[in-house]
Amino acid sequence: MRRGTFREGTVDYAAVGASHAPDLMQYPPEHSLPAEESWRIGSGEDRFRTAGDALLSWTAQRAAGLELEDVRPSAGPTYAGVSFDNEGNAIAPSRREQEQRYDAEGTPYVGPGMTLKVHGRVKGLKADAELRVISVTEEPRRIGFVLGTVGGSVVSGEEAFDVDWREDNDEVWFTVRAFDAPTRMSYRLFRGLVKRRRRELFARYLRAISPLYATPL
Repeated sequence: MRRGTFREGTVDYAAVGASHAPDLMQYPPEHSLPAEESWRIGSGEDRFRTAGDALLSWTAQRAAGLELEDVRPSAGPTYAGVSFDNEGNAIAPSRREQEQRYDAEGTPYVGPGMTLKVHGRVKGLKADAELRVISVTEEPRRIGFVLGTVGGSVVSGEEAFDVDWREDNDEVWFTVRAFDAPTRMSYRLFRGLVKRRRRELFARYLRAISPLYATPL
């Protein structure tokens, strides 16, 4: 099992880890809009492993039309600060060495403490941001990570991506949870723009990870 997080003080919002809170949809962080979607994407270990590898190699972001730049792994040993279980409870910190993986283009796989910049537009709406990987989970039946905004975005908040291989029925599910607090005046006045942007991002993430969609956007 691999699990790690980074320090809270490196992002531009306070509710670090709230994307995994069980009551996110009922009680989101102040001034933010919550969102959650889950999709069944198949069954069995092969589907789980394939989806998990795609997730950790940034397939969802690239397929959403986002260009990744300046992807930097955390310097030195991975710092595992406050991590979170499935119910949003804090887990004791630890420190561990981890081997960095790279895709065929030489881009580092997702790792705790990693920073990156994304550029793009979604339905005509700006999607630029500087991000940090807050946590990474690699467990026998769950693979995922959390991205938090550092700056340069029209919203501040988190996105949590998880692929779960359910033990009771062998099904594999892909779940994305997020909360967005508008930072630009136009988005504060017209909060529907935030929801529109989020809906389109979720749809594109699904196209990337689900085998039902052979060609991502």
